[in-house]
Order: sequence, then C-alpha cells, then structure tokens
Amino acid sequence: MDFRWTIFNRPAHLFFLAISFALLSFTSRADLWNTGYYPGYRQSAMPPSVIDYTALTHIIHFSAMPTTSGTLDDAPNSMTFMRSTNLIAVAHAAKRKVLFSVGPTGGSIFTNAASVANLPTFVSNLTNFMIVRGYDGIDIDWEPISSSDSARFTAFINALRASLDTITPRPLLTIAVYTQPALIGTLQSKFDQINIMTYSMSGAYPGWITWHNAPLYNGGVKFPSTGGYVPSTEAIVNTFTNAGVPPGKIGIGIAFYGCMWSGGAGTPTGGATLPAQSYTNDPVTGEVAFNTIMSTYYQSNLYHWDTNAQSAYLSIDNTGSTNDKFISYDDERTCQTKVSYARNRGIGGLMIWELGEGYRASEPVGKKDPLLQAIKTSLATPRITSVVQSNQNIALGFSSLPLASYLVQWTSNLNSGVWNTLTNNVPGNGSVLKITDSNAIGQSLRFYRVKTPP
Repeated sequence: MDFRWTIFNRPAHLFFLAISFALLSFTSRADLWNTGYYPGYRQSAMPPSVIDYTALTHIIHFSAMPTTSGTLDDAPNSMTFMRSTNLIAVAHAAKRKVLFSVGPTGGSIFTNAASVANLPTFVSNLTNFMIVRGYDGIDIDWEPISSSDSARFTAFINALRASLDTITPRPLLTIAVYTQPALIGTLQSKFDQINIMTYSMSGAYPGWITWHNAPLYNGGVKFPSTGGYVPSTEAIVNTFTNAGVPPGKIGIGIAFYGCMWSGGAGTPTGGATLPAQSYTNDPVTGEVAFNTIMSTYYQSNLYHWDTNAQSAYLSIDNTGSTNDKFISYDDERTCQTKVSYARNRGIGGLMIWELGEGYRASEPVGKKDPLLQAIKTSLATPRITSVVQSNQNIALGFSSLPLASYLVQWTSNLNSGVWNTLTNNVPGNGSVLKITDSNAIGQSLRFYRVKTPP
C-alpha cells in the first residue's frame, strides 16, 4: 500500500502533510520575507562580506536623503557610490536583491520635494539613482506623513510606481511606515512590501508607565491615566489590516536594539526596573544596541521573559533608584516568536532595523550575529524529517527549536476549516520531535499541520 505525503508550505502554517493512496511527491511555496536595513555608516565596522545573506531575502541600503528641490544627498548616512557598488556586488552574488532607502524625513523636505513643481524631477532622480547604482528597488521612509500631505504623498507614490513599472525587470517599491493606515490602505497595491515599524513604541511620555520597546501583545496592560491599552505589534497590525492592507503585504519589525529606562522614582522598586510600573519622577529613556546590551548589561540572573507581552527584558534593581534600569529588547527568543506570529497571522514577512546593531564583531566566528541566526533558524523550522507508517499508526518527525512549543492538528477536509488537535504544547528541544497519530491509516485522506504560538 502506497501513501502520498505532500508538503505544502503556507505563510500562516508551518507545514501540511496530505495522506492519500498514491505515490510520494512534494510541492512547496515561498515562506516569509526577511528584509534587513543596512546603513552606509555601518559598512566600515560591518563590511558586506560578513553578512549572512542566506538569512535574508532583501537588503535595504540606508539611506539617501531627499532635498527640498527633489535631488538626493548620499552623504548624511555615508551611502557613497563605492559603498553601494560593494554591497550590491556581494548581495547579487548571493542572489539577494538590494533596495535603497530614501529618508527618513518628513515635514517640509519630502513635502517640497514632492510638490507639483518638483515631482517629475524628484521621481526622475530617484529612478536614475536606482538605475545608475544598480539597485533592485526603492524603499520610502517618509515619516511622519501628516494628514495635510496625504494628497501629495498619494501623487508621489503613484508617479514613482508608474516610473518603476516602465523598467524591466520590474523594480520593487517598499515602504517603512507606522501611522496613516487608511492612507496606506488606499495605496497598498502600489507597494511590494509594507513594513510596519513596530518598535520604539515606548518612552517616558506624559501619563505613561514603563513598557516594552517592541512587544507582540499588550499583555492586558492599560495606562492608569487613560484606561487605554499600552501599544503592541498586534494592535498596530490590526489597524492596517482593518484599513484594507492585506496581511500578506505587511512586514512586522524586529529591533536589533532595545529601549533602556534609567532611574526615575516612585515605582514599587524605587526606580524603573520592570514593565508596567507607574512612577512619580520620570525615568530617562534611550535606545541601546543589542551588542551593547549583551556586552555591558546582560547577566543571566537579570534576564526575564514577559510571557503575556512576548518580550525579553533585563531588570536591574540597584541600591537607590538612580541606577535602576529596565531594558526591553528583542533577543533570540523574541525573534523566534515574531517568526511564529507572522506565520500564524498570514503576515508577509519581517523587517529588521538594523543589521549593524546586532553585529558583535568581537565575538568568535559563528556568534557574531546571534539575532540574525535566530531568525534564520526559526524560518527553517519546523521542517519535516520523516513520515513513517507503523501498523495502523503514522509517526511524524519534525525539527524543533529550544523554547518553542508546537501544536499538531489534522483534518480530513482542507476546505472545511475545521482542525482537530492531535497534540498541543509540545516543547521543542532543538532536535527532532516525534509525534504519533494512532489508527490514522484507516482514513482515506488526512492532512496535518504544525503551528507554533503565539
């Protein structure tokens, strides 16, 4: 008796197995994109040759700045012609596409560059910059987009897309965005990726409490001052999907840096040391690179995982409040959960800001880019390793990650939308997990899927 095991990769689920009476066959489908920003000013300390391109699908070279007249300035972020050439040569050899970012800026600069008088020149300059340097597309970083600029922004995107569409092969057009979901919803068809900047969500603002830098969920935490929920990736994604942006067009942010809350007073621990703390004297907040967090602040006894928010943090409670610290950041486990979240929500991909902050030049080979490797490993798992019939049973084997948990489900009809749980909360261990479905051979057709929370 022969069986068919057909593996379908889906963005929302990690894999499917279809069992029927037939021969062995395999089909596949592309998984998430993983787009990494790479600033020109990082290229001396982190040359293009050290990037693991197998962990990325796209590179965005950061960045050329627009001027009010519609020209481009590559000097502010050290994105010189030579650095463009070097990056593109190495990335293309690895068969990866490279875009260049324009921005970040808003206000009068983008507004004037995209004015009726300057728009043709601005679009022409962007297109020519891309062609001359050999990029595969353009990333827009107009932030913030004010409501008063909506019409001008719309005209700009339509004109740029039209210009790019005259080129073969068709260049990519992506955007980094945080606000204006309704506006982006009206223009979603113009973009290949809409990468939401789901980081830098918190700070010591009026009426605030301590909170995470880039959490997946709000954890049920509310502001005492307003009763509203604290920010989260989930909430921001919902605003964009509710505004008509297809989930498959959306990328969520992974921060290769954290937010450090220092000092303050009036919390239960004195200063800022934990998430969701109210305070009487404001702490000081600031960004800190992942490399710096690990080399300067990290100790295993200070590390905590916020299960409700799905976010890592360090809690440093020193004598007095002045030297207390709460450091919220994306670590390897966070990367893993964000890959799972994107798959389970049917999100298109991931966006990293930025590769240099996660690069640990002083570490040994193989440990220089732990966050990027965590994403790479997460994207590669679970992966089917074996499907074995034993009497009337089916034994499924798939690769797993440490700290992950897995849900295995089955259905006899993919169109029904009804899935039965075979087993749940199976802990990963970094090796192959074996799951047995007893008496499965009696079914003429059976489909399996494996999912990871959240």
